[in-house]
This record gives sequence, C-alpha cells and structure tokens, in this order.
Amino acid sequence: EYLLPPGVCNLLNPAAIYANNEISLGDVEIYGFDYDYTLAQYSNLLHSMIFDTARDILIEQFKYPEGLGKYDYIPGFAIRGLHYDVQKSLLMKIDAFHYVQLGTAYRGLKPVPDEELIELYGGTQHIPLYQMSDFYGKGPSLKQFMDIFSLPEMTLLSSVIDYFITHGIEFDQVHLYKDISDAIKDVHVKGVMYKWIEKDLEKYILHGDEIYAVLNRLVNHNKKLFLITNSPFSFVDKGMKHMVGKNWRDLFDMVIVQADKPNFFTDRRKPFRKLDDKGSLQWDKISQLEKGKIYKEGNLFDFLRLTGWRGSKVLYFGDHLYSDLADLMLRHGWRTGAIVPELETEIRIINTEQYMHSLTWQQALTGLLERMQMYQDAESKQVLLEWMKERQEIRSLTKNLFNPQFGSIFRTFHNPTYFSRRLVRFSDIYMASISCLLNYDVNFTFYPRRTPLQHEAPLWMDQLCTGCMKTPFLEEMVK
Repeated sequence: EYLLPPGVCNLLNPAAIYANNEISLGDVEIYGFDYDYTLAQYSNLLHSMIFDTARDILIEQFKYPEGLGKYDYIPGFAIRGLHYDVQKSLLMKIDAFHYVQLGTAYRGLKPVPDEELIELYGGTQHIPLYQMSDFYGKGPSLKQFMDIFSLPEMTLLSSVIDYFITHGIEFDQVHLYKDISDAIKDVHVKGVMYKWIEKDLEKYILHGDEIYAVLNRLVNHNKKLFLITNSPFSFVDKGMKHMVGKNWRDLFDMVIVQADKPNFFTDRRKPFRKLDDKGSLQWDKISQLEKGKIYKEGNLFDFLRLTGWRGSKVLYFGDHLYSDLADLMLRHGWRTGAIVPELETEIRIINTEQYMHSLTWQQALTGLLERMQMYQDAESKQVLLEWMKERQEIRSLTKNLFNPQFGSIFRTFHNPTYFSRRLVRFSDIYMASISCLLNYDVNFTFYPRRTPLQHEAPLWMDQLCTGCMKTPFLEEMVK
C-alpha cells in the first residue's frame, strides 16, 4: 500500500514558467525582448496568409505550375523543429541523438515507409553529425525549421513536392528548396505581412493588454527594458501603440529596429544609426545610446560597450533558439527566456486522462519487457511479441494526440527531440507567452525540478505507483 503526498497528482499549468536552470528574478536588472512572436504574439490566421501569398509568388513570379493554386494551408500538418533533407526532399523529426523518429518522415504530404527511410540513409535511421545543421541550424544538406514563421514554409514545401510527385514532374531539389525559401522571404522582406497586420491589429495580435501589464509592472519596479527586433520601426510602433498605448517608448531605455539578427549578435560590422521621431535616418556617429531614442542596425558588441549591460543581470526573451538565444547565453552570459507558444496546447494534452492512461500503460509494458526478456521458451516469446506490438501501438497513439504526422515538438516517443535539447541548452526558463510573467512576483526564484538521471531511477513506474506520472522521485516519498 503506497501513500502519496497530497497534491502529487495535480495537473500541469499551461501558464506556468518552466526552469532549465536556477534563476532569481531579483538579480535581473535589465529585461530585453524580441518583438515578433515574443511581445507581439500573432494569431494563426497569419500562417495561411503567408502560405497563400508565397504560393502565388511561386506561380506568378517563379512561373511554377498554375495547378499549385489548388493547395491551401493545412493548419495541423507541420510542427516546429523539424529537419528537411534538401537532397532527398524529406521533412522529418529527429531526436536528441540524431535519430529520425520512424513514422515521421514525409516526402510531400505522404509518409515515407520506415524501410525506405532506413535504406535512404544507408541502413540506419541515424544522421551523422557533419550532415546535421551547424550551430545556427544551417547545415550543408539538412535545414532545421526553428521559428514559428516556418510553419507555412514547411507546408508550402510539402505541397509543392506533392504536386510534382502526383503529376510525375521531375524537379531539382536544391532549386525547389531555394525558390520556396525565397518566396517566403519575399513575403517578409517586401513588407506584405507588415501591411496585413497593420490593417487589422485587433485581429492578428493576441494578449495585447497583458503585454502592457508585464512591461508596466517591470518599469514600476525600476527594471530597465530594451527591444531588439528585425522589423521596421513604423510596424513595431503601430503594434506597440495598439498593445501598450501611444507612450510605449517611455517604458523602454533602448529600441533597436531592423537589427538583422542573428548577424546583430555575431558580426561587428554594422554601426548603430539613429532614427528621428518620424522614423527617418540620421547620419551622426553614435557615441552613446540615449533613452527613448530609436536606433537601427548596430551590433551586440557596440551595444554592450555603450550600455555596459553585461552578464547575468540581463534577461532576454525571444522565440528563436538560435538567432536570439544561443550566442547571448553561451558567449555573453545573459540569462535567456524562450517563448514557446506550443507549450500551452501540449500541456493541455498531457493533462488529459487519455494521455496519462496511455503513458502509464506504456511505461508498465516497457518495464515488463525489460524484466521478462530472458524468458525464451516459445510461449514467453509469443507474449513478449504481443507486448512489443501493443507498446508500439500505444506509442503511436500517444504521438497522434499531439499531431498525427509528427507528434510532440518536445519528444520523439521517450527521447527528447533535437528541438527540446536545444531548448534546454539555450534557455534558462521557457514559457508559452510573456504574459506568464504576471503569475510570478518580480523577485521570484525559479528552481528547476530535479529529474532523475538514468542511474538514479532504477525502477520502472509500474514498480512504484501506476496512478501518478507526475513525480519522478516517488520512491523517495513512499513511506
């Protein structure tokens, strides 16, 4: 008979902030923010508009077949953090150990059978390190889609390949990838997307009033705020006025627009330039960054030199693990917060009875398989085979709860995904949205949960308590 401490089986809170590393907000004096998808969280309506516009650019400017016009954006198709093998036209999910999760490799809109996938990679589902993307997700043959804007790009890529395969049209994989990535870039660079959002801020920007509350509270506690965004000033200005009010700039010590991240963080070449209040460029040399002024371009080295804001008193929030957070954490010792909107939906799924039940049963089966595998008589072998088959079925059932094609962005079955590993590596804390900060005191200390290493957790869940999946250290609590 096991006694569980009260409250162990509580559900997870989608609005919580999760810590990878201990961090005390009381030590943070300066808060930095990215704009798109960090301060301004956009509605998913934007994805289908980006998709449609890029698709039309392919047809009208790149002279792709008219038939592509029949394809619409498929909201639940792709997830963030997938890899795309350009030469093989494969979109797939890779785990932290560089293995492709079987059943999640797609060419076009159709899954590639496991046997074919393994054959394509020379008899293995492992992808060697040199092929994997480099530090910034730009590998020679594998591209990783890390930001939220990449959802329409993956769907467009898959739709175009689907069209070509269905119609038996030969295509050059590298050109195709480049054309699609250029068409998507056009939507951003030519400012089409900015125009849609500016036209209907109410429709596209979510949680505006909460952002005002977060920023205002920080300023009232004497925290300094800055903003570094790749977007142009007039666009950010309209969005911030909508969310925070016409005096939004009074809250910020520093606003930097068109920063050209990730180069802003890695390259020393571009100097800062000042914009006047109307957003026109000034030519004078910048020897100090003044409060309330707007700056364009620049680079992190000058930023650190001019502000003296170093190390762990700075906490920077962004949604892109590479171009926003990696360098800041590894080279400059800033603390980092990752905004992962998907957390909200995924936690709601984890909280369902169906998920808890599947996971508990899966754990129990795995434990049985491990302990019973030495029984090799015919009857036992039969039972083991049935268990394996059942475990396989439950695993794919659990995967489908999150997304029928690719599953959860955080796990490939039991392993963490490549995305998860990066998230843990490059962020001190992560949350679904900036507004989660409102649930915590400004001096709150986040303590990461101690999750067991393999040698600290020798038992399977079914040997402990099948009713509770939430506490890794149940055995320590059992009285």
